[in-house]
Amino acid sequence: MALARDVAAFKTALHRQDYTSWHSHPPPLQPGAPAHAPAAPSDGGESSKKKKRPKSNIVYSQPADTGSGTNINTQLVYLVNHLKSHGNPMRLQDLAIYTSTPVDTDKVLLEKFRGHDRVVHDPKTDLYSYRHDFNVRNKAALLTEIQRQTRKGGGLSIRTLKESWKEAPQAVEELEKEGEVYVTRTMKDNQMRMVFWNEVKPVEDQGGMAVDTEFSDLWHKLEVPNDVDLLKALASEGLQATAAAAPRQVRITNTHLKGTIDLSRDYITYDEYSAPILAGW
Repeated sequence: MALARDVAAFKTALHRQDYTSWHSHPPPLQPGAPAHAPAAPSDGGESSKKKKRPKSNIVYSQPADTGSGTNINTQLVYLVNHLKSHGNPMRLQDLAIYTSTPVDTDKVLLEKFRGHDRVVHDPKTDLYSYRHDFNVRNKAALLTEIQRQTRKGGGLSIRTLKESWKEAPQAVEELEKEGEVYVTRTMKDNQMRMVFWNEVKPVEDQGGMAVDTEFSDLWHKLEVPNDVDLLKALASEGLQATAAAAPRQVRITNTHLKGTIDLSRDYITYDEYSAPILAGW
């Protein structure tokens, strides 16, 4: 009797269960469909899988480009660089517009801008300009500057001249054709690098004329022989190479000067014929 009661209680518990899931009550099969075919999706034919979210190219960890920025030193760099690239004097209001900086209203920024060593302010016109290394605006002034730098023992960089005057490279080429300057060029692409003043003018009687191309080509074709071939060539002509003279050993006799000078050294003096000899004191 106890077993019968347990069986009856188990059946009662089974009837109380909620079988409303898809697995316990699958949808009825459509006519003609195989028994193993999966049921049609209930979302209108769309896949039951979730669609992937499209990737975005926006990187939210980086700040957006705000032009000249908000840092006062960054704004100062923008102002000076624009003034340099513009080339001509500018109004303060125009600078503020082109660089998107408050230089016309920010007193601190304006003070830093005016105090910059490359900024020149003309109080008469109230215009601002960039201070270049060389103030040249024509070929005559360029030649004068090249002469001044050459007399100091150096030349001028073509890049620096171009920053001061955009037409400087063309003017240098004209001066080179006129024989007024010498120009050094790069080996790779033959670009002008440095310019020097030509102090020796090309005069027919006094020299300074350009060497003929034929002679220059012959000169550069000459090859210097190595040491072995050079000795053979000299021997064939009855000549021989000279060797450097070894320094002569001189016996020091002025021992009374010991302690006053370094007697272990040789000193160079000159005889009556101005020929250098080694001697002691």
